[in-house]
Amino acid sequence: MEEPSGGEYRQPGDMDADSLRRYGHQVVDWMVDYLNGAQNNPILAQVTPGEISYSVGNRPPVQPEAMDTILADLESLIMPGITHWNSAGFMGYFGISGSGPSILAEMFDATLNVTRMLWRTAPAATELEQVVLIWLREMLGLPETMFGMLYPNSAIVHALVAAREAIPRGFIACSGLAGRADLPPLCLYTSQEAHVSIDKAAVVLGIGLEGVRKIRTDAAFRMDTEDLKRIIQEDLRAGFLPFAVVATVGTTSTTSIDPVAAIADICKQYGLWLHVDAAYAGAAALVPEKRWILAGCERADSFSVNPHKWLFTTFSCSAFFTRHPEMLKSALGVTSDYLANGEGDNQAMPDLMDYDFSLPHRFPALKLWMVIRYFGQEGLAKRIAEHCRLATLLAEWIAASADFECMAPVPLSVVCLRAHPLGIDQDSKLDTLNERIVQRVNASGNFFLSHTRIHGKYTIRVAISHIRTQEIQVRGIWAALQGSLQVELGMLRRQKMGHSALHMLNLPTRSLL
Repeated sequence: MEEPSGGEYRQPGDMDADSLRRYGHQVVDWMVDYLNGAQNNPILAQVTPGEISYSVGNRPPVQPEAMDTILADLESLIMPGITHWNSAGFMGYFGISGSGPSILAEMFDATLNVTRMLWRTAPAATELEQVVLIWLREMLGLPETMFGMLYPNSAIVHALVAAREAIPRGFIACSGLAGRADLPPLCLYTSQEAHVSIDKAAVVLGIGLEGVRKIRTDAAFRMDTEDLKRIIQEDLRAGFLPFAVVATVGTTSTTSIDPVAAIADICKQYGLWLHVDAAYAGAAALVPEKRWILAGCERADSFSVNPHKWLFTTFSCSAFFTRHPEMLKSALGVTSDYLANGEGDNQAMPDLMDYDFSLPHRFPALKLWMVIRYFGQEGLAKRIAEHCRLATLLAEWIAASADFECMAPVPLSVVCLRAHPLGIDQDSKLDTLNERIVQRVNASGNFFLSHTRIHGKYTIRVAISHIRTQEIQVRGIWAALQGSLQVELGMLRRQKMGHSALHMLNLPTRSLL
């Protein structure tokens, strides 16, 4: 059957095999060309809000359209609205990579289109998930007793579901939280630097934002354990029910590492569930010199790391480990007759839907399996170590500069800095200057940076964790930062000169300087 030129009737059924093969080759060629030339695109999408939706249109096609037309529209309508995360110059947030083997695995996943609810609905997906998580657990040095799962994104909701179910005589999965006179208000603890996903999980689970205690941090932005103990004691006296602590290994802003061992001692003292969020930084433990970052994590009740952050795996691959899988199953092992497994409870492999609040679940183990096999543990470790070396190199350049300063330690591959040239010391002016530098760098199209605030000060983040990022890109971003600063300073000098001239005429003006 020929592809329609547009508008003619198409027989019921799928795309024919010859067309699928032809367009498949065309799409793969496009993918390879894109990955090889991603750095040639402006990394930040150059569109305005609403532009893409207007171009695509809000009326569905009534008649079939030719695939050639669809692919051409993808190039002309969709690509202008893409911010290119898969570019070596993407250094904002975390440099998240879709590596070659992971992309190929996604194609297999989409083709097979399975969901691992019951073991029998996808035996390979279920069993490979367990095997690949045993590999990852060993690579990270976690205890053999930890049971693993893969989730599409942050596992914090599942961690707190298990923690909530572990409350003695709570029976929350069955009886809920509303109207419970026998159950005090729940509260959990995390640092001021922790990820916002913890707040969102508290909202989803009915704990509420008021049930989240933000513990202050020390000079290195790590959770202050003395403050943690003090607030737990205050909550107990006030009639609250503490139930969990979320420690962070590699915070989003500064990649600081909480003192997990000391936090584990406190959790043991007060009977609290300890979850360790190592979404980004956990992968660094593959590097022998960085294994220290997971000290104490073997004592956690649950632990999560996202291969889609620093293990070069495409999005929707978050690994979760727990010493208490029975708590997850107690809370989420709800089923119906039409999902009865038929094999009974003595089967050798679990039905992973019993540990997950969603039923449709793709085959994320396939891409993690292919990535680990293609690069090998040593290859992954070498790439992570190189990112850390590049971050240290950038930090050294900043330390030697009279115009820039580091805003936080650099334990891993994220550098926090700001421009602080001589003569500008007011924080509000420095905030404006650094914001303009980021805007200028991003507008150039060669790089993309994001920012954070450290002690309330606008701070530039350079995240070096993309598989294609090399020293040439790090030298490039440093040159771009210095060049943007000089342009901004030149504009300020001209503005100041104009201010002086206007002041001589007794006319008002404003200046950053």
